[in-house]
Amino acid sequence: MNDVEDPVLLHTAGRAGHITLNRPRAINALNHAMVRRIDEALTAWERDPAVETVVLSGAGERGLCAGGDIRAVHDDARDGDGTASAAFWRDEYRLNARIARCPKPYVALMDGIVMGGGVGVSAHGGFRVVTERSRIAMPETGIGFVPDVGGTYLLARAPGELGTHLALTGAQIGAGDAVSCGLADHFVPSASLRDLVDDLADLPVREALNRHVHPLPEGELAGRREWIDSCYAAGTVEEIVRRLFAHGDPAAKETAEILLTRSPTTLKVTLVALRRARRLCTLERVLEQEYRVSCAALTTPDLVEGIRAQVIDKDRRPRWSPATLAEVTEADVERYFTPLGERELRLAATDITGEAAG
Repeated sequence: MNDVEDPVLLHTAGRAGHITLNRPRAINALNHAMVRRIDEALTAWERDPAVETVVLSGAGERGLCAGGDIRAVHDDARDGDGTASAAFWRDEYRLNARIARCPKPYVALMDGIVMGGGVGVSAHGGFRVVTERSRIAMPETGIGFVPDVGGTYLLARAPGELGTHLALTGAQIGAGDAVSCGLADHFVPSASLRDLVDDLADLPVREALNRHVHPLPEGELAGRREWIDSCYAAGTVEEIVRRLFAHGDPAAKETAEILLTRSPTTLKVTLVALRRARRLCTLERVLEQEYRVSCAALTTPDLVEGIRAQVIDKDRRPRWSPATLAEVTEADVERYFTPLGERELRLAATDITGEAAG
């Protein structure tokens, strides 16, 4: 298989093993084959003493990864029984947990667009590098889905209610806000990434980073913390929207209007998922919850409709069902969290390589 056909390129350079997501026309969107290949590479390199550092990057100029292949999810949910998507998520979430527990330094170059599944393969790593081009988001509520790939774990631990704001709106953030929200660690100018990669071939990660890290650019969210924290502390989505409209800041009103364009059901499910994620102890437990939620989403109309409106037909006019927040009942929300029985992900009971935990 040549480089044009191979969606994940693997090579070693000095002490570093490199994983390059290689679907630049799709902004390196992840599919099942890519997840498996990354997992295989980690298995090989974790056992290889010559590989001391793992480096993740994306091909092309647009970004690291725009997320999962949601066209495939759309077709599976619309025309199939959801089995293929559930199998993809099972392996993807296991990979997310594995990255978080990687025994070797894992360096993610989060340059350009990093969304959805792209956050899952980067923001759980030990060293998350952002640039002035970084645009990071969990935009799932806009397609009738709920933040996954450990996104609710990360966002639930962001300062104050910043994570709630990002999860419900799907807003994109830059480097400064990504670091302040706990989604990234280091700022390196995009023009310096090649030199950083070269240094990672010869130097320990921290030493290489120290050569290239720059002061962090100022973010935008710090100046909005007052209304974000006060409005999103509400117990329901309806009350959040009410507070946003009532607040005097024009940005709060604009945010309320954005929320009213999102799937009412997945807004409510996302809020509950985040609040429950705050009480769960580990990433693995949160991923188990996300797997239940994701599988439930496959059986609801909003996921197919949201992807249709945003990606397939691109009319940007989804017809949500139910259409309003008031019509979404507690029972509608709770069904997303129903245990799956034998189909449970069960990451907490096994290690990330699938062997019985000792």
